[in-house]
Amino acid sequence: AQIGFITLVGLIAKNGILITEFAHEQQRQGATKSAAISAAAALRLRPVLMTTAATVLGHFPLVLVTGAGAEARNSIGIILVAGMAIGTLFTLFILPSVYLWLARETDQEFTPANSSAMDGTNQAPAGNPASSPA
Repeated sequence: AQIGFITLVGLIAKNGILITEFAHEQQRQGATKSAAISAAAALRLRPVLMTTAATVLGHFPLVLVTGAGAEARNSIGIILVAGMAIGTLFTLFILPSVYLWLARETDQEFTPANSSAMDGTNQAPAGNPASSPA
């Protein structure tokens, strides 16, 4: 059961990360947070549903298994099938709401003026004694 739960957490987290990262990228390009999360959810809808369908259909036989060791495999199957269904609903409905609540309206951290500071290219001029090696 614990192995199924770890797998479930990884799959659900991946979907959430991809949606929020795309929304964050849209905000960097100037979109409002509402437009950004709407575009992200719309773009990621099909991949999220396909991942869920593949996982549920692939692990559904574990729910129906009988015989020796069936109890352990059955619990993994139930966790993955039910968890993916619930987690997908969470990813598609709750995550955008939480993003709207927590995200800043504009991403000032990544404005073009600050982009060189973020990637480390904001170096001191060559003639500056502070930049010369000791």
